[in-house]
Amino acid sequence: MRAKDNLRYTVIKTFSEGDYLIQMPVSPQAQKKNPNLPATWQARLIECRYEGKTRRYITSLVDDKRFTKDKMAQLYLQRWEIEMAFREIKSDLQQGLLLRSKLPQLVLQEFWGLMIAYNLIRRLMRYMALRANVSPLRISFHMASITIVDLLRFAPLQAAGLFPKLLDAVLEEGKLFVIPERRKRSCPRVVKGKPQKYPKKNTSQP
Repeated sequence: MRAKDNLRYTVIKTFSEGDYLIQMPVSPQAQKKNPNLPATWQARLIECRYEGKTRRYITSLVDDKRFTKDKMAQLYLQRWEIEMAFREIKSDLQQGLLLRSKLPQLVLQEFWGLMIAYNLIRRLMRYMALRANVSPLRISFHMASITIVDLLRFAPLQAAGLFPKLLDAVLEEGKLFVIPERRKRSCPRVVKGKPQKYPKKNTSQP
């Protein structure tokens, strides 16, 4: 998450320049809600330069060898991709705004089914991206999901020994699903103009 400008913390350990293990006080509001909370808590603070500005992020992933500073900063810049994932699940897999199940156990079962299906498709999309030598984010989920689902639907009609060949053909077809790189997300700190009840007067006219 993005660190506030007025963040209060103490550096406990320095992993590298701009990469620290820090300790922060637990807010009085949080302690009031849960008296069992400790007085302080620890996290990792990452500082990096992006578009000429210093950005600071806080994460619970404190293993600096496994989760490098540069990788964590890049992942934060891609955080909005999760919104794309929600859209893909709703429009391409679920095909509806609501889950169909009525009982709590069946709702969980349907939810986990969607998650498993989504991740399996994403895994095959990664193999498609490797063949196309592009990022997995540049493979069209819509086209890839249709092709993969068709493979699973019609593969039982073929001899079992042909499945590896069919799968290889699908992965090769993924080269046709490459989409252009997404433009950088722009979030200017502006507000929308307040709607006016009356039209504005044109001062250039009498």
